[in-house]
Amino acid sequence: IFFINKFYLGIISLFFITILSITALLLATLIKTKTIKIFTDKINKNYSFVYLSDVHLGSNSSNHLRKIINKIDKIDFDFLLIGGDLIDSSSFSLQELQVFDKIKKPIIFTTGNHEYYIKNSKEKLNELKKYNINHLSNNNSIFQDINFIGIDDNVKKDEQINLVRNKYIIDKFNIILVHKSLIWDQIYSTCDLMLSGHTHNGQIFPFNFLVRLRFKYKYGFFKKDKSNLYVTSGAGCWGPKMRLGTFNEIIIINLIPN
Repeated sequence: IFFINKFYLGIISLFFITILSITALLLATLIKTKTIKIFTDKINKNYSFVYLSDVHLGSNSSNHLRKIINKIDKIDFDFLLIGGDLIDSSSFSLQELQVFDKIKKPIIFTTGNHEYYIKNSKEKLNELKKYNINHLSNNNSIFQDINFIGIDDNVKKDEQINLVRNKYIIDKFNIILVHKSLIWDQIYSTCDLMLSGHTHNGQIFPFNFLVRLRFKYKYGFFKKDKSNLYVTSGAGCWGPKMRLGTFNEIIIINLIPN
């Protein structure tokens, strides 16, 4: 489509491809923090928690995990919530998770799809408690004004919806931790905050447009009536260690009495 000598067109293309590739490789090494404030009349005091998803240990090194933990360790918070795809390789040694001992706060975890791709996934999920990681598997846990509901990714959509409705407590602030954001339109009336991931926000432009075809809520903060949804772009990469137009992120959520 360009009326230009093919040789020079190739040189120009190679230049831009190289620049974009270097930029994408550099962006993949960065981890940003993002703060969200939510006001509600369901709590009597301030709460703060950290949310991350899609660390993809195995695809990403233990050094990447240490960078995440070092950033989290500098934040004042009450809980750490992990929304799945923490591990994605059978070769990853769970002993590397000992770095979580540095987090002296409760850690709540639910699975993503990649936890079920690894060998002996059931046994490895049971071992997470050795590293201060509490697997909230299709159940709820109450802490003062907050009701945490954890849903694993291997549960069918209809069952996920029923779990939320059955575990919902009307006079608590209900936080639903589920890897994919597919059920929010069905459960928002029984949900104060839903936290999801999975999409990586497309990770590398222009794949974010393709992800949008599958996921209505692919990235960011959404609100419907009194319900809130946040879909993170993830704290790590999957596949190529590249990001273009997106970032690795750690989310800090502050709950404030209305």
